[in-house]
Amino acid sequence: MAGREVRGLVPLLAFLGVMAYSLSMAVVTPALPQIQDGLHTTPAGAAWALTAMTLSAAVATPVVGRLGDLYGPRRVLLAVLAVATAGTVVAALAGTVPVMLAGRVLGGIGGGVFPLAYTIIRDIVPAARRAPAVGLMSSMLGLGGAVSWCLAGPIIDFLGWRWLLWVPVTGLVPGIVLAWWIVPAADRRGASRTAAARVDWWGAALFAAWLVAALTALTQGMDWGWTSPGVLGLLALALVAAGAWLWVEGRVPEPLIDLRLMRVRGVWTANAASLLSGYALMAGGLLFPLLVQLPADTGYGFGGTATQAALLQLPASIGMTVAGMTAGLLDRRVGSRAVLLGGAALTGLGYAFVAVEHGAMWHLYVGGLARGVGLGFAYAAVATLVVAAVPPGETGVATGINTLLRTVGASLGTQISAVIVVAVPGEGGFSGGFAVSAAVAAAVVPLALLVPRPGRRGRGRGPGRGTGPGAVPDPVTVVR
Repeated sequence: MAGREVRGLVPLLAFLGVMAYSLSMAVVTPALPQIQDGLHTTPAGAAWALTAMTLSAAVATPVVGRLGDLYGPRRVLLAVLAVATAGTVVAALAGTVPVMLAGRVLGGIGGGVFPLAYTIIRDIVPAARRAPAVGLMSSMLGLGGAVSWCLAGPIIDFLGWRWLLWVPVTGLVPGIVLAWWIVPAADRRGASRTAAARVDWWGAALFAAWLVAALTALTQGMDWGWTSPGVLGLLALALVAAGAWLWVEGRVPEPLIDLRLMRVRGVWTANAASLLSGYALMAGGLLFPLLVQLPADTGYGFGGTATQAALLQLPASIGMTVAGMTAGLLDRRVGSRAVLLGGAALTGLGYAFVAVEHGAMWHLYVGGLARGVGLGFAYAAVATLVVAAVPPGETGVATGINTLLRTVGASLGTQISAVIVVAVPGEGGFSGGFAVSAAVAAAVVPLALLVPRPGRRGRGRGPGRGTGPGAVPDPVTVVR
């Protein structure tokens, strides 16, 4: 592609990432009370509008990434965008909770835009400009949150909550047209003829079963009780299904997720960092708004409104977006290893500050901004590390797993922080929640130090695809 076309391709992919997933996910959060009233359901029923999309995205992301590796990312991207658009329309028109949830499940497939975008970037963008492009994509999660908080209040107040759900559609429809026009077809000669035979559908089904069971137990543990029959039953199902999945993946010639690839040092360190970064993101997403909206007569709450809580999150989201966009420039100077190290340190310092000082709103703004900027750097770095550490034919599934682990970490961050706030009375619950988040961010530091240095070959090798058992592996070269 010409340089001008490449410059247009990456912003388009970033725009689609916001519309298909980040904004579609974020717009529901501020509208949950209105959704509860509009659909005549309970708070738990309305919360499932968010949970359903989270579960769907978690399952779909690595599967879509694998399909993109096999069939070519452009073809799969267009299909994913079409399904996500249809799901968003169904959710916006829903008159009952089941219809809303069905639409949100379809919309969650839009999470597959991210691994597909990383694959397209690796195929098309010159190596010298790849890290900034990956950083831009990684920053879209923060941008989606910032846009949704800016739009939510006025749209809900003047037009109603349903109009908020139509916002992603207004971007997705022209986005599909532009994607069809601009995104080039990657060279996958010979792959499509054997792809149908090579998709590990049993592995995909078992993977979906254990993941949905485990994530549902995590997200519903507080409401149902951690020792309730429902949670324990789901955890038992997850263990059985995970064992069956591991057995299948170890025996099929073309597994959905090659477990040997996940053992490559540049991959597992980035994946572990992504899990912990997801925790650090959503722990703050729970703790900061709760603290702001607690009554002032508690002695440590601020008695703020939901709007004030949203405004507190806005600088952090903008900081996360800007950091992700600039991470690529830093990568070219110091490498992704150093960017991840700096991002983890900044995130940990932000949380440590508010663990000690949270008596004034400016304390929360300073700590939250540091957290947002640090996470922007960390998210961009882990994505760049994974893209660099795997063979080109594995980019989609590898980045899909990385995104999935971030989702799992986010679920853990929400649930564990809520448990700490409930278990530790008074102000200590928030201090403890912030302190645990600081420790989690600090745990990313040794992982960053374990990342292979630029130019060294990883200890593991990415197994070749399409040549059957015993094939000569593709070398994995870890770069900055």
